[in-house]
Amino acid sequence: MARYTGYRSSRIFVSDYFPPGVKWLLIVNTAIFVVTFLCPFSVQRHIVVVLALSAQAAVRDLFVWQPVTYMFLHSTLRISHLLFNMLTLWFFGVQLERDWGTRRFLKYYFYCGIAAAVCVLLVNMLLGDWGTITLGASGAIFGVLVAFGVMYPDQTVLMYFLVPIKAKYLVMIFVAVELLFTFGPNSGVSTIAHLGGAAFGFVYLKGRLPRLALPDVGGVYAQWKLRRAKKKFQIYMKKSGGRGPRVN
Repeated sequence: MARYTGYRSSRIFVSDYFPPGVKWLLIVNTAIFVVTFLCPFSVQRHIVVVLALSAQAAVRDLFVWQPVTYMFLHSTLRISHLLFNMLTLWFFGVQLERDWGTRRFLKYYFYCGIAAAVCVLLVNMLLGDWGTITLGASGAIFGVLVAFGVMYPDQTVLMYFLVPIKAKYLVMIFVAVELLFTFGPNSGVSTIAHLGGAAFGFVYLKGRLPRLALPDVGGVYAQWKLRRAKKKFQIYMKKSGGRGPRVN
């Protein structure tokens, strides 16, 4: 007879509503926000200079990690910045990760975030704006939002978690608003990052953009071990005059 404990049922609940990729993105982003919030202002400023994104640091000073690390920083002056991104990630990312698997979902998430960073850097350099700092996961989040609209266009979702609307229309509205804000007064929000992540996500899913593959470190290591074993076996066979063990 099978026995179901409260511990097991709680694990099933967590894995169902918080698959590994989404879960760890939520944990890491929130933990970094809390740690940064608790630091003195001087330390916060140093963290932002080193880990957030700016053309001066990323391009001139070769802080090449910034197109990735900026995604894990959020403004400590506006907790809504973190809440909106994490709620959107959870709301739309869970179903994507279930259908795609964790590896593919995380690859897509980081590709969108990095593409958004590249767009920000290019625009800032063209404008001669080397000092503006960008932080937040919104570029990657907009990529997730677009992916949901592409994969499940007619699924009803809650706009701002209140108003029911089809996913494809929700994405269109959000992108249109970002376009309007881009040509409006400076609001302190990086609409270029949002549009960059959204555009990359759409082209990646619908266009002919080549699928970039992360290096299979485990596979490379396994092949190296196999070649090494073959070499040792060949040396052994030469030393033993070609008489090897018999197999059946």
